[in-house]
Amino acid sequence: MISRRTLLRGAGAGALMVAVPVPVLAAEGLVPNVFVRLDDAGRITATVPRPDSGQGVRTVVALLVAEELAVEVGDVTLEQAPGDPARFGAQGVSNSTSVRQLSTPIRTAAATARCLLVTAAAQRWRVPVSECTARGGAVCHPRRGRLPYRALVRAAAALDPATVPVTLIPQDQWRLLGKSRAGRVDARTISTGRVKYGIDSRPPGGLVAVVARPPWIGAVPDTIDDTATRALPGVVDVITLAAPADGQGGVAVLARSTWQALQARDTLKITWRGGTPAADSRAWLADLHAALPAQSPITGLQRTFEMPLLAHAPMEPMNATAHVRPDGATIWVPTQDPGRIQTLVAQQLGLPATAVRVEAAASGGAFGRRIETDQVQEAVACSRRAGVPVQVLWTRADDMRHDSYRPMSVHRLTAEIGADGMPVRRAHEVVTWPLTVLPIFNNPALIKASGDHFPYAVPGEVTVAVRPAPLRTGFWRSVYSGQFAYAEENFLSEIGRRGGFDQVALRRTLLPATSRLHQVLNTAADRARWTRPPAPGTFRGVACLEEYGSAIAVIAVADPAARKVLRVHAAVDVGVALHPSGVRAQVEGCVSDALSTVLGAQITVRDGHVAESSFGDFTWARIDQSPDIDVVIVSSDAPLGGLGELAYPPAASAIAAALAGDTPVTGMPIGTDVG
Repeated sequence: MISRRTLLRGAGAGALMVAVPVPVLAAEGLVPNVFVRLDDAGRITATVPRPDSGQGVRTVVALLVAEELAVEVGDVTLEQAPGDPARFGAQGVSNSTSVRQLSTPIRTAAATARCLLVTAAAQRWRVPVSECTARGGAVCHPRRGRLPYRALVRAAAALDPATVPVTLIPQDQWRLLGKSRAGRVDARTISTGRVKYGIDSRPPGGLVAVVARPPWIGAVPDTIDDTATRALPGVVDVITLAAPADGQGGVAVLARSTWQALQARDTLKITWRGGTPAADSRAWLADLHAALPAQSPITGLQRTFEMPLLAHAPMEPMNATAHVRPDGATIWVPTQDPGRIQTLVAQQLGLPATAVRVEAAASGGAFGRRIETDQVQEAVACSRRAGVPVQVLWTRADDMRHDSYRPMSVHRLTAEIGADGMPVRRAHEVVTWPLTVLPIFNNPALIKASGDHFPYAVPGEVTVAVRPAPLRTGFWRSVYSGQFAYAEENFLSEIGRRGGFDQVALRRTLLPATSRLHQVLNTAADRARWTRPPAPGTFRGVACLEEYGSAIAVIAVADPAARKVLRVHAAVDVGVALHPSGVRAQVEGCVSDALSTVLGAQITVRDGHVAESSFGDFTWARIDQSPDIDVVIVSSDAPLGGLGELAYPPAASAIAAALAGDTPVTGMPIGTDVG
């Protein structure tokens, strides 16, 4: 609970600025986060402290503020906060936490402003506060009439907030939150091409840099002949980039246009040394298999699952723009954590954090990749050398071949089966790699905690062995959970087929009858008309997951002969769905990712380098492959849960089971060799 409030008076006379501390994000005593302000004209501005990479946090902030200030969403102007953890607390977008951690502080900030305005009006009218209400950008009284916010801003700003009780709008009185009619606040600007993404950042007088990257994993430049390159039109400089701790080095070409930089890069004559020029992902997979224990701790039905490397492949390739000056720096970047970038750039340049401004641009997808900073470090190094703004631009091939990938893994599952065909004990043995972008993940216990969310009443043991990662690995939507759940759910489905069990009934039996998962499973089954036999030639898959404080069940219907998923039904319980259409959009996005990775998308390494270079060979699902997606929101009294990653693991599991039909699933993608 937020225990104190601070009223900050803005630079403009009479401006009402409301800030609240965020105990989840920042310790008491830090400068409070300024979320809401009203100017003398009564215009409302809300600051969005975390980036929006498609998860809809800007829309939720607008809804929260509009609800508590009793105005319409269109009355709220949004400003994206720059990277500044000293002011805004932690600004990272990860682990499905943005809305969970921001909803109470943002609501409280807006409610504080409303209560101050209502109190100011009550004092002016000399009536009890309880007789006044906020409505439509004004404070209203049944006898005194109506005072618009603009007439109350100065008086409200003069009040001591410690003397004004703050109450939130009760849920049963919400006009906007939880209503299906609320769409994205930026839908029109996105669909009409007016959103400015990071890749659109081109400060006046700036240059473009592209980097010649290692031709095989781990290589570094040995000799560089850039004579012909420097002679080309538009080329300004050629810079050798040292490899940062969590990235790769290379040779950057700085030019006046993207085309000039790309053409010039191809003329560089570089020899490379070191690294692993013979690396092959098939050998890596064999190494993971070899690291499995000689025997499972139990005997019974056994199945081994293989999981591939996956690239993030955001629609907008990696990029960053930096302008380094003697006294400071400005960074424009699509990122999942502008605060972290401010801290790292300040360290890189030896500057105080207050001298670094990070503008968090809109991003064309992230999925965990934009939590990293290698592209920013490259831009800073280039601008520091050039003395002017420089945008480092990754091509699609750069992005695909030099990513931080989802780790490969091998899962051996064993189940003791009782006389009735039901599983009575299980063992799940995992061999995988750590996340190299965060060294603490070189820890079996942490990987297990990230991945193991088995919800069913089958006792057993999960063990994790960690092998050294032979290339960069990082956070990918749902991290390890997507791999663990995929193996566990498909193994349970095989147990159900062998025992002749109905797949929904099997899971109902193994779930507590009063659990959230039981409820969403029942709802998904109803939506899928589960009790009706499937059409000839079609099969169905089922999977459940409870994670991030939320619960979901997914049922997929597919035609295996056509390798076509026909329908996906998802029932999701996120506690209170603040933005229902946003909930549906997040589930639909996870289903698309699941479909793509089950049908064929994977990263392979041959002769030391990633073979895939574009969506032509990293085969993401096309529109004509997309199924009908039905998402139903199940209400509960649970606390607000997370969503951005929730649906991927069960969607992938259910889709694979449906596409496999009567054939056991042994890996991802199905029907294709892994690695």
